[in-house]
Amino acid sequence: MPADLSEKTDRYGELLKAALEAAAIAPPDGTPMAEAATECYEMAEAYLEDGRHFRAEGDPVNALAAFSYGHAWLDAGARIGLFDVPEEGHLFTV
Repeated sequence: MPADLSEKTDRYGELLKAALEAAAIAPPDGTPMAEAATECYEMAEAYLEDGRHFRAEGDPVNALAAFSYGHAWLDAGARIGLFDVPEEGHLFTV
């Protein structure tokens, strides 16, 4: 059975929103790593907003892509230690 694009887009949007809420910048303030973490977090937030815009405009394909890219920024950041994230659950691949 093929995936339902609308359901998947909604699910990935909620996943990114939850991941943003769960991620905390790990490096100390004022360090280059904290700056990198902030930039990654801001990229993820921007992709969430882009995805919401695309969704509202009736473009679920680009919405899904934006939500996926946003989550990738957070997930990669968590992998390299830019974010403290919960290890249990389904939000991150750490």
